Amino acid sequence: MQIEQPFELVLFGGLGDLALRKLFPALYLLELDKRLPKGRILAVGRRELKRPELLGKIKSRITNLDDATWLRFEQRLSYVSVDVQQVDAYQHLASELDESCPNRLFYLATASSLYADIAKNLHLNQLIQSSSKVVLEKPIGHDLASAKNINKAVAEYFDEAQIYRIDHYLGKETVQNLMVLRFANSIFESQWNQQYIDHIQISISESLGVEKRAGFYEQVGAFRDMMQNHLLQLLCIVAMEPPSKMEPDAVRDEKVKVIKALRPIEGKDILDKVVRGQYGDGVSEGKPVPKYRDEEGVDGQSQAETFVAMKVEIENWRWAGVPFYLRTGKRLAERACEIVVQFKEIPHSIFAMQHKETMANKLIFRLQPDEGIRLQLCEKKIGSGMNVRPMILSLNPDNPSQDYLSVNSAEQSTNGHVTRVPEAYERLLFDALASNPTLFLRDDELMQAWDWVDPILAAWQESESTPEPYTSGTWGPAAATLLLAKDGRLWNENN
Repeated sequence: MQIEQPFELVLFGGLGDLALRKLFPALYLLELDKRLPKGRILAVGRRELKRPELLGKIKSRITNLDDATWLRFEQRLSYVSVDVQQVDAYQHLASELDESCPNRLFYLATASSLYADIAKNLHLNQLIQSSSKVVLEKPIGHDLASAKNINKAVAEYFDEAQIYRIDHYLGKETVQNLMVLRFANSIFESQWNQQYIDHIQISISESLGVEKRAGFYEQVGAFRDMMQNHLLQLLCIVAMEPPSKMEPDAVRDEKVKVIKALRPIEGKDILDKVVRGQYGDGVSEGKPVPKYRDEEGVDGQSQAETFVAMKVEIENWRWAGVPFYLRTGKRLAERACEIVVQFKEIPHSIFAMQHKETMANKLIFRLQPDEGIRLQLCEKKIGSGMNVRPMILSLNPDNPSQDYLSVNSAEQSTNGHVTRVPEAYERLLFDALASNPTLFLRDDELMQAWDWVDPILAAWQESESTPEPYTSGTWGPAAATLLLAKDGRLWNENN
């Protein structure tokens, strides 16, 4: 797919961490691949900034810099100082835009509390065209009511077809490969149900602490930051029914059905099925680290959770009786994102098998730090006797020695040319510019997700219970281990 029309990308929050760390490098990579047509990128920030300073900030964040590519890329870049809450301030932005541009994309990399003001002020300054689009970063709101208000305010000025709610995990190559693996291979799809699958685990773990995001994290916490969006989105991709065709609304219809089928977690079920924790001091990556409450900018009595684990159930024919275990946390043993599909035991084993949990067949999708897929099977151990051991089948014929199919650096084509695999934000920015909403959230999907998580958040707010402390550098609170242990299961932590 190519973008045919010239574009203007207006990036609000253009000096923020997300823009400098992810968005500008992703746009540079599109430039490197020569996938961007004629167009401009306008960074919007509150403070005054000279263009050379902007270029220096962006260039310092780009790795493997190519001089010729950078010369092309920097010609696209400019900066506009705008107080987004002041309607008159947008006149400066208006003077920088081309009224005839047929492909204008507004990217709101700001707090969602500013979305309504930005949309309204863009409208009042007549900067929204019928072909314009807007990208909204997560989390959108802090509960169902606030999400509805923000959604309603933006929808006054943008049609639903113009709104792209982004979740960058859906842009990862392995997530899309999961869909292909399921729906293009009968060997997997025929067994993708409660008859053959014992349970599914989805984990997003970080070894880092809150770092410089204390102000954000104190207001949001791990549940709103990761569970309500990233983990539920991955759950939808894993559990969805095959769409009738690979078209945006067909795919998103099936994802909404999954959220609607989630069994509510309310009342005393919250204590039984949801674990929240907060990291204490400990050792991470070989260095001593402070507890969350001692981090700069954190309230010394903070109740913000830095860890959440949940047991989730889907009430439909495909998944009846199959638990989904979700977890996310900071200051854990390692940085990783995995989807583990564990199949049921064989009905009767004729071999002596020890440690049945570790011997089970598993299909493992690894999303970070290195993307890839592997299948765990059993084989005979070399030597006398019929001793059985687990073995890993790498789904990477070009690199059989690798545990995972490596997709984050390069893949080899048949003619020997190395093709770089796009990063998540690179893919999603391209899709937004190309008007392809398949991997973006629809309004009903967002509202269904908030409707499901709201009772849990409300119960925490009303409860006198506090997050369970856990030692930094471990896999989280003891209660998270117990969550699976009482079902006779273990987290997949042998990487």
